[in-house]
Amino acid sequence: MTPTALRRPTAATVTPAATANRTGTAPPDAGNILRRCRDLTAPALTEAIDGLHPWVAEMARYALGLREPDGAGPSRGKGVRQALAVLGAEAVSGPGHAGVPGAVAVELVHTFSLLHDDIMDGDALRRGRPALWKAYGTGPAVLAGDALFALGVETLADTPHAGGAVRQLTTALGDLVGGQADDLLFAERPWTGPEAVCAEEYATMAERKTGALLGCALALGARLAGAADCTVAELDGTGRHLGVAFQIADDVLGVWGDPESTGKPVHGDLRQGKKTLPVLAALDATPGGGELAELLTTPGALDGDGVRRAAALIERAGGRTRAEHEARRHLAEARARLTSLRLAPGPLGELRTLLSALADRTV
Repeated sequence: MTPTALRRPTAATVTPAATANRTGTAPPDAGNILRRCRDLTAPALTEAIDGLHPWVAEMARYALGLREPDGAGPSRGKGVRQALAVLGAEAVSGPGHAGVPGAVAVELVHTFSLLHDDIMDGDALRRGRPALWKAYGTGPAVLAGDALFALGVETLADTPHAGGAVRQLTTALGDLVGGQADDLLFAERPWTGPEAVCAEEYATMAERKTGALLGCALALGARLAGAADCTVAELDGTGRHLGVAFQIADDVLGVWGDPESTGKPVHGDLRQGKKTLPVLAALDATPGGGELAELLTTPGALDGDGVRRAAALIERAGGRTRAEHEARRHLAEARARLTSLRLAPGPLGELRTLLSALADRTV
């Protein structure tokens, strides 16, 4: 089953011809793109948080990586969604600052989702330091998350395109919640048999859980810059395909990634029994899937050497290869959607650079 949000619109989805708002030189690397967009968004993000209750604002700054509990320096995230919102505005020939309210809103809602996600999963660490619920307590972390969500909606309510922008955000949030629910329910389903999770269900979950906010960020930037609805919809689909590619790449790193660069324990997803695409693809393989299924369904088998054996079986059965192929396919679809629009060349080049870096997890 193909997720509805990922189907290509049949109507023409082009904006009027745009001129570049940058020089014709090669676009900067992804790190510089992220840094520029973060710097543009930072004052508005700080101003929004400063309006919260002082204690809630303190927790919000910690959650966003702007401060430590003892007031030490920042440890913030990369600002991917902020960059997509700014570039979404620039791509339709609007000024970057037009996308800033969207960047702030999506960053706040994304952080809200992470706070609750860490509590649901029992994850004690976020970006190599205590998760908010560990640093401040579960109740305060829930409260901070609620405040960030409300603040995100309020940020968009003050824009000239408030109605459409708020609907864009709340629709994405509804999809995110649905994707998170599916992800949690997958853990209760068997590895094999008629009730097993299939690859199509995985794609739908990833598009909603990870792709919804990426698509929302890109679409919000364009909407706030005055783009037509058909262009906004196509950019939303671009981000959703990027989200699937991003999630698959994350799954691959969850099995074979280097803990020094990922910040996650090696084979962590396997130990937790996560239904990730490399595992699901390997289980479908013949031969190879049967031996892996036996290992996954044997209590205690994924301790010590067992988890390394499982990783080897997944790779031998082609799970890693198929997952990487699917990531490339979704990235190609995201690029094709961008090409179908007449976007400003400079921002378009930056978007292509950023999409590739995100799908490859090089930023």
